[in-house]
Amino acid sequence: MADTVKDYMVPREKVRFVTPDMTVEDVRQALMNSSFHGFPIVENDYLLGFVTAKDLLRCIDRPNERIRNVIRSGSFCATPSMSISDATRILFRYGIRNLPVVDENTKKVVGIISNIDVVRSHIEKTRQSKVESVKAFLEKYNDVKIRVMPGIVKVPIEEVIPTQKEVYLDELAGRQYELKRGLNEPLIMIKRRNGYLLVDGHHRVMAAKELGYKELRATVLVPNDLDVKLGLEKTAERWGLKSLDDVVIKNDAKHPFMEAATMLLPSEQADGINQRLMKSENSRRPFGVPLRGCIGRRRPFQFRRIESDINSRPSSAK
Repeated sequence: MADTVKDYMVPREKVRFVTPDMTVEDVRQALMNSSFHGFPIVENDYLLGFVTAKDLLRCIDRPNERIRNVIRSGSFCATPSMSISDATRILFRYGIRNLPVVDENTKKVVGIISNIDVVRSHIEKTRQSKVESVKAFLEKYNDVKIRVMPGIVKVPIEEVIPTQKEVYLDELAGRQYELKRGLNEPLIMIKRRNGYLLVDGHHRVMAAKELGYKELRATVLVPNDLDVKLGLEKTAERWGLKSLDDVVIKNDAKHPFMEAATMLLPSEQADGINQRLMKSENSRRPFGVPLRGCIGRRRPFQFRRIESDINSRPSSAK
């Protein structure tokens, strides 16, 4: 079943938005104090338009003007039942970063989806080829038959058995940031009698543990004989790894990924990059008023452009 916008959109209670009676300066300040490039304009839960930094530049000489008087009405939008693929096409085709999500029936705002959410949807998919490679390797070198449990399984963190003896502090901070932003890429695990042997995703699991998570999503492989000692299992035992508490967090070296990503940054900037990342995430606060839309039943994909007259929109829902 194809992923839908509903699966990856930011829900209405977490959406940052502006109202049409806010001034250009109000919106400018809101934009400067956020990590976003624009906001939906909402009144009585209805989407009236979308304001971007570029829009504000056009009227920067009128700081006290109300947004309803300077921003053109209407906005491209998605519906909760729209496929991620179709939403991606809209973002790409029209060169936009954010797509408000509107209920098919009430036409009220129920969320927003951005190009970042689309990227997240692709990252979170454990590639079938990767799972098949692990499966083939286990069957070849351990003389067992492996089946893949259907769908994504929620695995308790306390039942995870690590196979990697150390993780890097800098990458751990980055993974915590991703988890807080909703990025939850499935792990790959092998079912054992005493828990789940972790094949891929040690930094993710350790980050989730530090954040107090109780479970994580995983693709689980199940051997036909749970008593056969796997090579990964033997390595974990040799290193004394029985639980996540046995994994060492290294703070005296960089993860190779972060080493490459920050190699052109000044050393002091590179050293503090994750601290600033976490500080930025913790300082985010929503503004505006709660939206009260509700997600309706799913329908086949329909692309709409909502046209509205900001000055004539009724003050309450009919």
